This record gives sequence, C-alpha cells and structure tokens, in this order.
Amino acid sequence: MGLFDAINASASGLTAERLRMDVTAENLANAQSTRGADGQPYRRKEVVLQQSGGGFGQALDAAMGTPGARAASAGGQDGQGGVEVAGIVEDQSDFKLVYDPGHPDANAEGYVQMANVNPVTEMVDLISASRGYEANVTAIQTAKTMFSKTLDILR
Repeated sequence: MGLFDAINASASGLTAERLRMDVTAENLANAQSTRGADGQPYRRKEVVLQQSGGGFGQALDAAMGTPGARAASAGGQDGQGGVEVAGIVEDQSDFKLVYDPGHPDANAEGYVQMANVNPVTEMVDLISASRGYEANVTAIQTAKTMFSKTLDILR
C-alpha cells in the first residue's frame, strides 16, 4: 500500500458522491416534467457504483508480502481501493397518472402521465450522498493529519 492510497480511495468516493448529488438534483428538477425529447415523461435516473481495485483483503495481502497478491488485484491500480461509477440507469417503474383535464398533455380521460420521481425519495438520496461526501472529506483530513504526525516524528 502506498502512502496516498487512503486519499486516493476517498477521492474516488468524493467523485462518486458528487455525481450522485448531480443526478439527484436532475431528478428533482424534472419531477414535474410531463414531456421529454422522446415525447415521454422524464424517467428517474440512478447511479450504479462498484468497487474499484482489489479491495481490503488483497491490499492487506500485498502489504504483508503474500506471493502473487499484487498480481491478483483488480483495477490495474496496484490494489488501490475505492469506488467507481459503473453507470447511470433509468428507473423503469410506471409513470404516475394525475387527473388534470386542463393540462395540455392530458389524455382523453383527463389523466396526465407524470415523471416517476418521488421528491421524498430524492431528498433521502440527496442526504445520503451528502453524508457520504462528508465522510470521505473526514477520511482525507484524517489521513493528512496522520501523514503530518508521521513527518513530525521523523524530524
């Protein structure tokens, strides 16, 4: 394990949580959209995250000098952990139907198809992403403090 692996892992978390917040903000902005470029209502989007690097077990094996541990690490980053975005997917759940016969997008029965976005769910996701971002900032600050203390000891 390198000196900056903890910072790199937390930095990847910061990037992932920022993207989650961006996608959640997009969902909230389009919660009342009834028509998109394809003529359909907006579909809620979700960020899919996956582990990056070999994980803790492989990093520990590499640090302890276990033979072949470095070669077994995934991600091509010398066993560096973290997270990466696997993709952004659209929620395929049904659209909400709202009775509003005066709306320009209402069907013959007076119902309008609304986006499949629930603002309460989005706010919970936004708080979760914000807390994850804060946790990664704290981890970076702690790593920086440890590096400073180590340099102080070496003087």
